[in-house]
Amino acid sequence: MKQSSNKNRYFCSAADDAEVAKTAQLESSESYRLAYTDEDFLLRDDLRSVRLQLEWIKADLVQQENKIDTTVVIFGGARFPDVDRAQQSLLKAKTMLAQSPSDAHLIKQHVIATNVLKNSHYYQEARLLANKITQLSLALNGRQYVVVTGGGPGVMEAANRGASEAGGKSIGLNIVLPFEQDPNPYITPELCFQFHYFAIRKMHFLKRARGLVAFPGGFGTLDELFETLTLIQTKKVKSVPVVLVGIHYWNKLINFDFLAEQGAINQADLELFKIVDTAEEAWSYLCEFWQVEP
Repeated sequence: MKQSSNKNRYFCSAADDAEVAKTAQLESSESYRLAYTDEDFLLRDDLRSVRLQLEWIKADLVQQENKIDTTVVIFGGARFPDVDRAQQSLLKAKTMLAQSPSDAHLIKQHVIATNVLKNSHYYQEARLLANKITQLSLALNGRQYVVVTGGGPGVMEAANRGASEAGGKSIGLNIVLPFEQDPNPYITPELCFQFHYFAIRKMHFLKRARGLVAFPGGFGTLDELFETLTLIQTKKVKSVPVVLVGIHYWNKLINFDFLAEQGAINQADLELFKIVDTAEEAWSYLCEFWQVEP
């Protein structure tokens, strides 16, 4: 029998028994398989509650083992790449439009590519901010203010990249999607996670968070931003600094003053977040909130 890796263990480990079970006579029988090694059983609808627990526990334990105490969450659009890639996409759109200048679809694609290029500077801003946050983390003990993103491309990639360039760790909380969600190459490998359940993933975003920065993005960014604001507003989580980067983008996208004027939120709720235009402004606001030297 395979020896347990824990010399002080009294009982035989689950791993030991799983190894023994491989040679058992009825190992091919579905009913005879060990429950925790039976993938078909674990994927049944009836086991959803167990899978929810596993997704929570796995990421939590791994972060504990890697000594991650607090984090800073950086959200942002997967579809806003760096300037070079955005320029390439616009050039491709221009070339195609030149071949069929009256094609409505190509006209629309050209407009979108033009706007994506305008927004591509947020990639560099996220990269810069994550770099600064990670330098602060390293100046402490490397366990505080660790950058965490959704793990995908675009602004998320930029933040993980900035952390990596500073020489620190960063976390990626990926989720299984039919598009956009391959993990970017800048995530610290041992802190690159994959989730099935959005709810568990969002809980992990906030469990250790000491700040949240939202760069321009789409439905996913808005979902995560408003969930955070709701939890702070209703005091389900402790107040943390929430920074929205991109004054024109956010003021054009959401009329927060309108919500207050209509009585949908309190005027005081407008103080739950800060809208700024650059990484430098976001950094200054975070440092002021955390009471650390910028």
